[in-house]
Amino acid sequence: MQNNYRSGFIAIVGRPNVGKSTLMNALIGEKIAIISDKPQTTRNSIQCVLTRKNYQMIFVDTPGIHKPKTKLGEYMVTVARNALSDMDAVLFVVDGTDGIGAGDRHIAELLKECRIPVLLAVNKIDRTDIKRAEQDAAELVQFGGFDRYVAISAQMGTNLDKLEKKLLGYLPEGPQYYPEDMVTDQPERLIIAEIIREKALMLLKEEVPHGIGVETERIVEKPVKDMMVINAAIYCEKASHKGIIIGKGGKMLQDIGSQARADIEKLLGTRVFLELWVKVKDDWRNDPATLKSLGYDVKKLQQ
Repeated sequence: MQNNYRSGFIAIVGRPNVGKSTLMNALIGEKIAIISDKPQTTRNSIQCVLTRKNYQMIFVDTPGIHKPKTKLGEYMVTVARNALSDMDAVLFVVDGTDGIGAGDRHIAELLKECRIPVLLAVNKIDRTDIKRAEQDAAELVQFGGFDRYVAISAQMGTNLDKLEKKLLGYLPEGPQYYPEDMVTDQPERLIIAEIIREKALMLLKEEVPHGIGVETERIVEKPVKDMMVINAAIYCEKASHKGIIIGKGGKMLQDIGSQARADIEKLLGTRVFLELWVKVKDDWRNDPATLKSLGYDVKKLQQ
């Protein structure tokens, strides 16, 4: 191990839709976590790695903490809370455009019990009054007993260097846990499924996306013409939603596939033939077997 090398694990927490995934992607410099303007986009904890010359930060992006209404919702909140254990620090992200609300205070109360350092990040300052955002941050810092905060814009990259410098102050001396070229621990199949789900979130109407799950069923390494073949299934909860996802003449499904394929090809560095199916599974978000098949660790619901 290098002399004075630092490394540690940092959980990113906050309410849904405050920009946690955007922030993590910006810090890492690559798109790992999917992004949407719809809340509760992240469903699993996603571990990403930022390696510099003298330190390594392992970020754990978590689902937004909210009041769950389904087994999937319970799973998401459990994942977020479990991520707080064995961390060296917590990066608590709030939306600077909304002001401090009851949800933020609820999370602050949870963080009081963790007894680990908490850095507050007030995000989206490019969309709000910076003075008001800093007043809100000071209020929450006092409420939660946090020792510092930074006002940022993950979208614009504002103050991310200051954020990284402050996080470095929390890292203990330790080994380089992951190779320099590794940016995530997520399986290829899961990242592909999440990319497809992101495009569905972007293109479909409000009533459909939260009832959507995606499973990468098969990956065949370049069987013909140097193209990788990927088969994936989009699950929805209602027969009426299946028609919406497919669209008139199959147009919606084609658009989802086309946009997903472009990102997947960037991720894998090769041409891809992507084939999508839409399947109806009633109330799949409350079905442990289906949740497991989609990559969720249902054992966490029993802990």
